[in-house]
Amino acid sequence: MSSTMQEIEALADGLDIAKVVELVRIAETAERYEDMCVFVKKLVKLKAAKGEDLDVDERNLLSVAYKNVVGQARSSWRTLNAGFDDCDQELIDKYRAIIEDSLEKICLEIIALLTENLCKTVAGNGDETEVFYLKMCGDYYRYMSEFKEDQKYKDSAEENYKKAMDVAEKNLNETHPTRLGLALNFSVCYYEILKQPEKACDLAKKSFDAAIEKLDTLNDASYKDSTLIMQLLRDNLTLWTSANDEEDQ
Repeated sequence: MSSTMQEIEALADGLDIAKVVELVRIAETAERYEDMCVFVKKLVKLKAAKGEDLDVDERNLLSVAYKNVVGQARSSWRTLNAGFDDCDQELIDKYRAIIEDSLEKICLEIIALLTENLCKTVAGNGDETEVFYLKMCGDYYRYMSEFKEDQKYKDSAEENYKKAMDVAEKNLNETHPTRLGLALNFSVCYYEILKQPEKACDLAKKSFDAAIEKLDTLNDASYKDSTLIMQLLRDNLTLWTSANDEEDQ
């Protein structure tokens, strides 16, 4: 660990929850997402020690922190994986391996934070928060499966998505943005990671159709989020269906 990162960690030592949240928000505003991860990790452990879950705002800060760090690393990996003309391929491969190790480490960090703390706190609640955390576990196992040929990551992605879907179908209405977002990501996992296009299309279609039937129940607060995800489900379904048709010809 670098001396700078040690100083960042030390900054949060001894602070109460309110002050740690303040640090998380400062880091977000400064777009210091790696620092934000350090602070939000501290926040999770402080609240878990008291048997408390994150509130909605804190939960969103957790999501933003790791999504930005992992998103940047995934983007870098895709660029390196696409290859370069007139470059030393061996050198690119070595560089890409370093990015992969870093990406795997941060994904395992957030998964541990979720499974050892947050998921335990809300287990059995049967609410949107339980779905949210299980979906996050599925997402980060899926991200690792993009570059690691490791069957256990693929299996864990599917397992967490299935658990999340079971809770969502029992407790969240068909137009709830968290349930729709789960269906979107799980269907992408089926298509891109698990190589099961039929299951991907079935899940996307079932979720889209069910939401369409209940469109009149959408409230103003979630209308924009829900309809955007529904559009993405429909776009994927159109793309996947046409790809399957071409393969069948």
